[in-house]
Amino acid sequence: VQLVESGGGLVESGGSLRLSCLASGFTFSSFLMSWFRQAPGKERELVASVTRSNEGINYADSVKGRFTISRDNTQNTIYLQMNDLKPEDTAVYYCNRRDSWGQGTQVTVSA
Repeated sequence: VQLVESGGGLVESGGSLRLSCLASGFTFSSFLMSWFRQAPGKERELVASVTRSNEGINYADSVKGRFTISRDNTQNTIYLQMNDLKPEDTAVYYCNRRDSWGQGTQVTVSA
């Protein structure tokens, strides 16, 4: 299993970023996929998850209405569109499938 995130960066408060996670080594369309994040000094937390065919989506309360998770099973990729970013969204964002994790991508939001 390999999960490779991309799309992080530095953005001003109120800005947007789109994260991507390219998956390989397993039957992508058979698994629920998730985005987690970990801020400095804090525990890793679930941001959003999407079921196998986009039929079930779940968001953390802190990102509802601002973030959108989606997946493209033809491209073995999940996305996280992040709008209206806030400084408290600053964290390393990780792609997840069960007990497998990507290397993470840093998102930094300046005030």
